[in-house]
Amino acid sequence: MTRPIVSAGLAAAVLLATIAGCSPTAEDGIDPSNAAQVARGDALYGQHCASCHGAQLEGQPEWRRRLPNGRLPAPPHDASGHTWHHRNELLVAITREGMKPPWAPDGYQSDMPAFAGVLGDDDIRAVLAYIQSTWPFEVREQRKRMLDQQTRR
Repeated sequence: MTRPIVSAGLAAAVLLATIAGCSPTAEDGIDPSNAAQVARGDALYGQHCASCHGAQLEGQPEWRRRLPNGRLPAPPHDASGHTWHHRNELLVAITREGMKPPWAPDGYQSDMPAFAGVLGDDDIRAVLAYIQSTWPFEVREQRKRMLDQQTRR
């Protein structure tokens, strides 16, 4: 089975923006409309993330229920999960440093490794571009509205 690729709707939106003389903006260097960045992120995701978060970004079964060791299974990164609720800078930081304070409470135990020294920030941004490229248009729009509201507070 292959992982999802950029949706036809996103590709059409990018094409229309290009025809109109606009270019999509990338937040923090993460551009889910950049085919090269998405392809690189797809490969990196397959190599470093899919074993826990799923080949289809589906996460581990019952990802909201604690395991016997008290840790949570890996969440999905598709639209059914909560990844799209978070700002890119937080997602980059968690991927780079692991799930630890200040992003998690003191003493929080997680199987999420820190990828600093394994993946550079450009690699992490490519993985996030790939993940975001799979989200439906409606999810990307809802995320944008939600993040805009947080910024105005």
